Amino acid sequence: MRRRILRSILTVLTITTVVLGVPLIYTAWLWVEDITRNDLQSRLERIAAEVIVQEHGDGMVTNQFDERSVGPLVPAGGRLTIVYPAPKDNASRLDIGVDRVSDPLVESLSMGTAGSLRLEVPSGPMHVRQRQAVAVVALAVLASLGAAVSVAMVTAGRVADPLRDVAARAARLAKGDFRPDPRRHGISELDRVSDVLDSATVEIAGRLQREHALVADVSHQLRSRLTAVRLRLDELSAHTDPDVVHEAEEAMAQVDRLTEAIDDLVRASRDEDAADRDPVPVMAELRGVVTEWTHPFSEAGRTLSLIGDESLCAPITGSRLREAVAVLVDNALMHGGGTCTVSVRTVRPGRDREPLVCVEVADEGEGVRDELAPHIFDRGFSAGGSTGVGLALARALIEADGGRLELQRRRPALFAVFLGATTPIRSASGVPEPR
Repeated sequence: MRRRILRSILTVLTITTVVLGVPLIYTAWLWVEDITRNDLQSRLERIAAEVIVQEHGDGMVTNQFDERSVGPLVPAGGRLTIVYPAPKDNASRLDIGVDRVSDPLVESLSMGTAGSLRLEVPSGPMHVRQRQAVAVVALAVLASLGAAVSVAMVTAGRVADPLRDVAARAARLAKGDFRPDPRRHGISELDRVSDVLDSATVEIAGRLQREHALVADVSHQLRSRLTAVRLRLDELSAHTDPDVVHEAEEAMAQVDRLTEAIDDLVRASRDEDAADRDPVPVMAELRGVVTEWTHPFSEAGRTLSLIGDESLCAPITGSRLREAVAVLVDNALMHGGGTCTVSVRTVRPGRDREPLVCVEVADEGEGVRDELAPHIFDRGFSAGGSTGVGLALARALIEADGGRLELQRRRPALFAVFLGATTPIRSASGVPEPR
């Protein structure tokens, strides 16, 4: 941020320096030449006055022109040419000074009937003064630019540092750090943002506290109700009818799994980010989900299968993965058709990127209509009469562990869950492939 602000200010300063400095340097160059020419014109006017003084009443100048009166007015190294009327000739010419001037700077003056004057001086001294003037102006411009750069660096720091502080504070807030920050930066807009962040911190912290309390209360109530249900089922397990005992035991196993899932979800909701979480075997986590849903698929005359590499692991929360895949399997049972396959494999998102574990849930049904596909993960959206919460919840659970859930294919439907891999990709022979 600071570098971008400083670069923008320096660009403006450079353009301003060029736009103003170049004309100023050119003006200084012309100004020195103008002063030199004005000096020559002043000398010519004084020489003309001396020539006119030596005229007779008839407007003629004697051949014995007095050079002593105009000689001191000729600059050193210069040459003065006087053309004046004379009694014997129509005009006479008188040269005073050096015989030849190299690279001359010439100024002329007409005196009407009294003749004309031409003054030549070397242009070298004028060019020296011009270069000196340009150097002085350039130094002044560079000094101004240096001062402006210093001011720009201070200004960029005063603007960028508070922006970094506010951005860092927002990042800490996003990570769950709700500590107050009383610092203010003297910039009204940024201080206003800090005030809003303070208010948001208090509000978010309060909401999270209430949500955690609500989750704890709900989980407690659910466990209490499930315990009561399990006690009733335990009584049924002592029935004399073997079929009743079998159904009671199956129901108790389902209650136990539901209780364990509630405990895992509550525990996961209180955990930090899954970046440093220990990897878990993906196939082992999904095997229980497939076992649980095999019976409902069998009753519907369909098949549910699990295939994949047993060695693949990912740094995820097992309960979140199980619940998300259970939602996808339930969605395939309710809206899909044919065989439902849950597969686990590795994919490479790019040559220079680490491989990912991909969990795919596919069926052989009609798939997802084109007009529904863009909204299928929107909370509350459903085209089949359901609540519209399942797929949105599944995506939220996967994203909580740093993964992503996508609809890879519409017809027939194929959902893909991408997770970070922690084991190398292995070939068919079991030898790790080079990355």
